[in-house]
Amino acid sequence: MRLTGRALRLTIFVDDTDTWHHKPLFTEIVHRAHRAGLAGATVLHGVEGFGASSVVHTTRLLSLADDLPAVVVIVDEEERIRAFMTELEELPIDGLVTVQEVEVVRYGGRKAESG
Repeated sequence: MRLTGRALRLTIFVDDTDTWHHKPLFTEIVHRAHRAGLAGATVLHGVEGFGASSVVHTTRLLSLADDLPAVVVIVDEEERIRAFMTELEELPIDGLVTVQEVEVVRYGGRKAESG
C-alpha cells in the first residue's frame, strides 16, 4: 500500500481499563483496524491525564494508577478512515474521538525478505 499526501488521523482516547468482551477496548479497536485493511494503528499508553470527568489519573507514586489514558492513533486515506468510523459505533467508547487532516510525507512498509 502506498500512502502519501493528504490523509486523516483518527485518534481515540480511552481508559486502559475499558474492555470489550473481556479484553482491552484498545485491542479490539486495533484488531478491527487491521481487519479493515487500514495502513496501521498504534496504541500509546499515557502516564497521566484527565478527561470529561476532570479526575486526574496518574502513575506517580502514592497515587492510584487505575484508568490511565490509552490513545489509539490510526492514519489512512479519508475514505477509509470515514468508513472505519462506523466500526466504532457499537463499541463502548466513553472518551474523546477526533479526526484531523494530516500530510503523510513517508509511509514505509516492511519489504518481504528474499530467501
